[in-house]
Amino acid sequence: MSIKVKAIIGSTSSTSFNLKLVEHMRKRYAGQLEITPVFVNDLEMFSIDIESNPPANVLDFKNNVKDSDAVLFAVPEYNFSIPGALKNAIDWLSRGGDFTLQNKPTFIVGSSMGQFGSIRAQLHLREILSNPALAPAVLPGNEVYVGSVHEKMNETGELTDKATIDFLDSVVHNFIEFYHKTKATVKA
Repeated sequence: MSIKVKAIIGSTSSTSFNLKLVEHMRKRYAGQLEITPVFVNDLEMFSIDIESNPPANVLDFKNNVKDSDAVLFAVPEYNFSIPGALKNAIDWLSRGGDFTLQNKPTFIVGSSMGQFGSIRAQLHLREILSNPALAPAVLPGNEVYVGSVHEKMNETGELTDKATIDFLDSVVHNFIEFYHKTKATVKA
């Protein structure tokens, strides 16, 4: 049985390496994970003024994420942190009392043209996700930082770096095990 994963794409760029990484994962792990990208590009900015009556695209976004077995965050790094559009999306996920992410098995990947592959953004993301109003079950360890990503993908967006592919294979394997353990614990 394939795990239904909603991949929240943290970049709003049409040429995002993080989207390309998710597309690579969607194809490579199709038998194990049913990965569907979810975009944050057009969400209304969060405001308490509209929190009780959110726009339709915010409700669609939250329902899309809720309609999953697991969540994958694909996060670039902007100025040593996560992009504003991703933070806005997470703010919406944390509000409304529906606990969209609570206990949902989650893992994180990130890539950048720099050598560090979104390390600082992922650290900030993990801190943000520790908020009790969010509280997903985040895969511990297994950090995926794809640095110099432009040198590790071909022109069609497929990863070509064997070490990166092997590492990603092990992380996905670990996530699948984590998913089954987490789901068993939540049901108990």
